[in-house]
Amino acid sequence: MATIESDLALANRLADAAGEAIRPFFRSDFKSESKDDASPVTEADRASEQAMRAILEEECPDDGIIGEEYGAVRESATRQWVLDPIDGTQSFIAGRPIFGTLIALMQDGWPVMGVIDQPIGRERWTAAMGSPTQFNGTPVKARRCKALEGATVATTSPHCFSDDEAEAYLRVIAAAYGQHPWPVYGGDCYNYGLVASGHLDVVIETGLKIHDYAALAPIVEGAGGQMCDWQGEPLTAQSDGRVIALGDSARLDDVLEALHGSD
Repeated sequence: MATIESDLALANRLADAAGEAIRPFFRSDFKSESKDDASPVTEADRASEQAMRAILEEECPDDGIIGEEYGAVRESATRQWVLDPIDGTQSFIAGRPIFGTLIALMQDGWPVMGVIDQPIGRERWTAAMGSPTQFNGTPVKARRCKALEGATVATTSPHCFSDDEAEAYLRVIAAAYGQHPWPVYGGDCYNYGLVASGHLDVVIETGLKIHDYAALAPIVEGAGGQMCDWQGEPLTAQSDGRVIALGDSARLDDVLEALHGSD
């Protein structure tokens, strides 16, 4: 019977296998193409997911798998492993070591365990429900934030927002930065590890799919932070892909007020 310890051990082995598949391609020659949604996919993405799926099929044949590159199997299973072999493929292609492999375990549609692994820098955040988030084996804590003004806010790219979403995001930036709007751009999943480790205060994004966010919630929340959607609701398999990560949950009302303005 699976336990938290055995699931975490398995997730770490999945991350190890993914990293071994990715590293030979980094800043090297590899094939890349565009998927139907115009997002890029490389040989490294596919090799990484194949390596993880092979382990899961061997050791957890009854569990479901949801992967970015190879789809879903056993979708009715109560336990679902959610895999994003390279979150931040654009960064990978550009040779920027701020992408990551995401591994989540969902139970009945709820994320209960997560891993963010940066295989080039050998940086790994792990968390499971009821256990503190660890960074390379050492517990970490998100930092407290006394006010939205002065908070450090990040998003991967402002181009991901629709016009209305961009206006909402810029209201948060105005509240956080005042006369000096210098938010953090780029980072993909790496930003959420930085929230958990106390280096960023807020991440706001949209358009995420389940494989993009399922691993992130346990990481942020296990460090004392909070993840939710743009309405303040917890993230589940049915969430709409608009997410907020907070190092300090006391700032949630401030962020939601700024996002929604006078709506």
